[in-house]
Amino acid sequence: MFNIPAITWTLTAVLLLSGSHHLQQAGRSPRRTEQINNSLHAVMHLLMAAMLWHLARSTALAQITVLAGAALWFVIQAVALPEFKFLCAEGPGRLKCIYHGLTMAGAAAMIAMTGPISTGVGRAPTDAMATMAGMSMSHGYHAMTDPAKTRTTSIGHSPNLAILLTAVFTAAAIIFITLLLRTRTTQTTHHNTAAPKLSKHAGHALEALGAAVMAFMFATMMA
Repeated sequence: MFNIPAITWTLTAVLLLSGSHHLQQAGRSPRRTEQINNSLHAVMHLLMAAMLWHLARSTALAQITVLAGAALWFVIQAVALPEFKFLCAEGPGRLKCIYHGLTMAGAAAMIAMTGPISTGVGRAPTDAMATMAGMSMSHGYHAMTDPAKTRTTSIGHSPNLAILLTAVFTAAAIIFITLLLRTRTTQTTHHNTAAPKLSKHAGHALEALGAAVMAFMFATMMA
């Protein structure tokens, strides 16, 4: 995705550190829902780090399916009835789940926009396969050159979608930075609530960093 190794390594480090944090939170949380949510975030960060290095492209369709399923899971939590206390029953919690669903969908769109996707039914022909196909045509075996044998697809380069998602995640980063600053101010004023505020402080910082990374990565896809 990037031609500057320093940027790629920096983003990879940020994504892996964020993923490790979510994985650690999944292990510490006593609630099953929080364990699932944090695990999904860890998986998303790992897949995005792999995407930076163009790894596991053959499983891109499976990655998109997992992320789309994760997005749907967060949306279900956001629209769940208040009686389901283990889901996003409160107002701020619902907004948080909607944003996390958007994040998962954005990651899925980013993977889809970075290159062709193998459907798993067949493979795009390599140079050797193309040569063999040409030889078979000269002998009259046209079935081997059937265009339907190619099973790759891509949503293609979409600057408009990239611009929209860049704006969305930039706004999200600004909002989380604002919340981070407000939390820090409150923390210095009320020392008795330092522990819970520290947890909120770390959460807002992590969300702001994640949104900034998403915005930056989509910004590189606008041209």
